[in-house]
This record gives sequence, structure tokens and C-alpha cells, in this order.
Amino acid sequence: MAKITLDNLAHSYLPNPKSEDDFALKELNHDWVDGEAYALLGASGCGKSTLLNIISGLLHPSQGRILFNDRDVTHEPTTQRNIAQVFQFPVVYDTMTVRDNLAFPLRNRGADAAYVAERVQQIATMIGMEDMLNRKARGLTADAKQKISLGRGMVREDVNALLFDEPLTVIDPHMKWELRTQLKSLHHEFGHTMIYVTHDQTEALTFADKVVVMYDGRVVQMGTPQELFETPQHTFVGYFIGSPGMNVLDASVTGDKAVIDGTEISLGQGFGTPTGKVEVGVRPEFTTLASGDVGLPVTVKRVEDVGRHKIVRTDFKGTAINVIAEEGAEISPDMNRIVFDPAGVNVYSNSWRVAPQGA
Repeated sequence: MAKITLDNLAHSYLPNPKSEDDFALKELNHDWVDGEAYALLGASGCGKSTLLNIISGLLHPSQGRILFNDRDVTHEPTTQRNIAQVFQFPVVYDTMTVRDNLAFPLRNRGADAAYVAERVQQIATMIGMEDMLNRKARGLTADAKQKISLGRGMVREDVNALLFDEPLTVIDPHMKWELRTQLKSLHHEFGHTMIYVTHDQTEALTFADKVVVMYDGRVVQMGTPQELFETPQHTFVGYFIGSPGMNVLDASVTGDKAVIDGTEISLGQGFGTPTGKVEVGVRPEFTTLASGDVGLPVTVKRVEDVGRHKIVRTDFKGTAINVIAEEGAEISPDMNRIVFDPAGVNVYSNSWRVAPQGA
């Protein structure tokens, strides 16, 4: 297991990058704690896999260093970093049995035969393939092969880190839930440092102790699922986390008041006078549909009953605002106003969260 330090790290796929826009991975400085489970979350092309491949040694960074437990491994090959990596698509030895595939990393390091047999049985049970151990990998389905890849990545107990690059893409939905649970259980049992790349917020939020949200080649926030939900530090985090995501509206802000297209709302706290592109962000959970003359005037477009609650889709002068209402709530025709809970309003300047004064 290892603490992983990213020191002044950046990467460009161009030979002579001239500006920040030329970097697929913008400059990073982070310490990832030994033994924690992290998820790298973001849309396609945001730099998740680039960062993972730099950590594993498959890619050499354009600048900066990677340290494992304060030891510089930037120029060390993958074989000397003592990590296990599982890729998006299955990588298995077709001519070997499932048992031999799982045992390969241990046998390759000269592990005792009795230990190999015991460990292979444990992992086979974990991935639900104990009845297929003597079958050749050739001819197995894609999701079965990916389970073998996952098992081979998890079979070693002495690794510095376990790296997963969207490993559940080819797994059926029910098995995805089971394998996420097993990975979480494995982490609790053995305390490996785990880094899990995904674009699926459900996978990230259910797997990780800390979620690392990436956008446009940079880390915009690292925190617990609760921190990402309650205090998104960047408008992308608010938009990407949650279903539906955070409502973001252009505004002008002075002190504890915001004006949104001529309508004043209370913020509950003072924010000074932010400059640049100023916006307010409010999650649908802190948004209420009401009647009367207080709040933002809206038009209800549709109501979606998703079982546990209703999602009300509204329009405010061309901008969509989503509201989450209780399952039994009545949505009457005279409900044409949106009211925000001041405790749930965030203020942003140039997409970054402005801290309330005195916070």
C-alpha cells in the first residue's frame, strides 16, 4: 500500500506544448492517502485515464513527479511500481483455464502453491466463478472475461495500489452492483489504496471514500460524496453530481442578496460583491414550486413521477429549472413560482464557488 503524491504533474500529448490549452492534464498537486479508495470521476476526455496511466507507469508525464510513499517513481517502469491495473476491456489468457488466469500473478512471483490455491479460491468466490475454474477462458462471454481480469487484479495482497480503468463497462447491471460491493468489501478487509476511473456517478459515489472530480484536464474538487453534493466547488461538480444536477443561473450578487433577471432572492449569508461571470447554483432538493408573487416566475413544462419523488421540469425565461417534490405532492396550475431555500444556495464567480463571508 502507498501514499501517492502528484507533484507539479502535467501532461501534453503534443511534442511542444505552448499554452495550458495544449495540456490534456493540467498541473496537479495532490496527496492521496495510503489505504483510501478514490474514484476519478468525469466526462470522456477530461484526463481520467491519462492520470491513471501516469500513476501506473504506462505513460511518462510531460512535467512533474509521481511519488509512492515519498519515493520518486516517475522514471520507474510499471513492473517496479508494484501495482495492479484492470482495464476497460478484458485482458485474459485465452489458452489458460480460469484458475490459471487467476493464479498467474502469484505464480509469476513464486508464491507458495498452497497459498495460491487458497487465494484463487477466495477470489473465484468473490467474482462468482468458483464453478468455472477449470474452464478455458476462450469462448467465455465478455463480462465473464472481465470478471477474470478483475480477479487477477485483486488476487495479490501486497500491491502498492489497485487501479481500475472503467472496469465494469462490459458487465451486466446486476453484476455491476455485486462487483462494486465486493470491491468495497475487499478494500475494507485489506486496506489497499484503490483508484477507480469512471464516468458513472453512481459507481463513484458508492465505491469511493473520496471522489476526485475532473473537468477539462484538471481536478476541480476532491471530497466525500456528501461534500460534493452539499458544497460543489465548481459549477461542473454541481451539474455532474446529482440527478438532476444543480440548477445554475446567471445573477448579480451584493451581500446577502442576488438578483436573477430582475427578481431578488435572499442568500441567507453575505458574499460581498463577486466579480466576473457570477452565477448562483441551487440543487433541485432545495427548490420549491409555489403560488403567489414571491420567487422566480416559471412555466411548468412537465412532471416526471420517478417513484420516490417527482421531478418538476420548469422554464424560467428560457432557462430550465428542475424541482424535486415529494411523491404525494400536488402540482396545481397556479404553481408558477420557484422559491429557493437560502441554506442551499451557492454563489459562483467564473465557475468557482465563492465562500460566504465569515465562513
